[in-house]
Amino acid sequence: MNASLEDLCRQEFVGLDATDPQYAVDVVDRVLGLGRRMGASDVHLQPEASGMALWLRIDGVLHQATQFPKVMAPNIVARLKVLAELLTYRIDVPQEGRIRDPSDDIEMRVSTFPTLYGERAVVRFFSGARQYQYLDDLGLPADVLDPLRQLTVETSGAVLVTGPAGSGKTTTAYAAMREILRHNAGRRSLMSIEDPIEVAVPGVAQAQVNPNAGLDLATGLRFLLRQDPEVILVGEIRDRATAEAALQASLTGHLLLSTFHAGSAAEAVGRLSDMGIEPYLLQSGLLAILCQRLVRRLCDCARETSDPAARLGLPVETVREPVGCERCGGTGYRGRLALAELLLPRGGPLRAAVLTRSDAATLNRLALESGMIGRWQRACDAVRAGRTSPAEVRRTLGFSEPPLADLQ
Repeated sequence: MNASLEDLCRQEFVGLDATDPQYAVDVVDRVLGLGRRMGASDVHLQPEASGMALWLRIDGVLHQATQFPKVMAPNIVARLKVLAELLTYRIDVPQEGRIRDPSDDIEMRVSTFPTLYGERAVVRFFSGARQYQYLDDLGLPADVLDPLRQLTVETSGAVLVTGPAGSGKTTTAYAAMREILRHNAGRRSLMSIEDPIEVAVPGVAQAQVNPNAGLDLATGLRFLLRQDPEVILVGEIRDRATAEAALQASLTGHLLLSTFHAGSAAEAVGRLSDMGIEPYLLQSGLLAILCQRLVRRLCDCARETSDPAARLGLPVETVREPVGCERCGGTGYRGRLALAELLLPRGGPLRAAVLTRSDAATLNRLALESGMIGRWQRACDAVRAGRTSPAEVRRTLGFSEPPLADLQ
């Protein structure tokens, strides 16, 4: 981590006295305030042998900020638990709660976990209702945005948003729900079953799973169908039971939105098939699969280079590489952009390939031949345009060679 960003974080805690009875309260207030100001998605409080380390995840990357005295670590976590209405006396089991700050429309999820050196705490910051509200706000390319917007007016079928953890899947799903609300003025019945509810969306009847009461995603979805919904959001498809219930719902007059962990749009079809989902369900139920990755956007301080080594094996010519300045905290990056691919599995050879359970490589090739722009092509285009760097592409997509089929 660049020293300037670390110094900026450390300055936040200058003057705090560990002997002050208010120390833990002040630390937590400043930690949460720092996380919001720095645009962090997560704050980690990591107990170690020498103390409690503070880490911030900014634009998808963890940065170490500072360290607090070991003796104060339990008090700091206890203060977080009080704010999240968790049991302060239970330090031997994982717990999860929420903190709501009405003053700036920010909601936070607090998760605690027992470790060797004490309780570890992670705070996840959810975007306020004013951020990323609609599909237009996500920065998706026109060849993805326009078809996706058209799909929100469909009356049946499933749209899956896929990608690894932290790729913005839920943000996109919520934006699609708000898009439907905006264009229907409350004339469609929208419901969700989530684990957990991340952001409250006015106009959507949102429900959260409750394992202790036997309410999981699949069970909740089956009961939800009796509530006369027209549009359904399933927080995440994780198992065969949920996948089957979701796709069956998409065939019975419901528009269904959900998220799913998969490395690519084609891989999502393969994973669902491996779960045992029948090909006819996939072919008939799926309207589209959107796969997205988030890469950091280069700061204006980036410099151009023609050094072949800087390309890191990508088929590009001149590239820009990060430098670091005061505006970006010395990281060389400010904000993120989406690399998105949209697979529409209902047409021509692609439809037949789904029915015959073709592998992900075949599905990907056929999708590209039908006009889909793949994630590697998006990445190379972003590098050529100077919006991101080869190093960031490799950090996000890996160091394997880009498939030639992906590079048109």
